[in-house]
Amino acid sequence: MRIFMQTRPASKEAPRYYHLILQQDLLGGWTLIREWGQQGGRASGRRDFFSERDKAESALVAARDQQLGKGFQVMFFQGMDAPTGSRYEG
Repeated sequence: MRIFMQTRPASKEAPRYYHLILQQDLLGGWTLIREWGQQGGRASGRRDFFSERDKAESALVAARDQQLGKGFQVMFFQGMDAPTGSRYEG
C-alpha cells in the first residue's frame, strides 16, 4: 500500500511531501516506510517493523491522519482497500 501526500506550495517554496509505504517482508512481517521532505530537496526517512498486519495498518492510518492534521493532502493512494476508521476513505 502506498499513500503520497503533499502540502500546497508556498509563494516561493517547493511543496513538502510525506510518503507512506506498507509492505510485507519475506519473513511474514510488515514494514512501514515513511519518507518526507521538500520536493527537489533532501529527504528524511524512517522504517518501523511489525509482526502483524493489523498493527502495521493502524500505524499507517495514524501517521496519515497526523499529516492530514498538519495540512497535507492525499495526492495518490495505491494498494489494498483504503483503511477504515479515519478521515480519508478512498
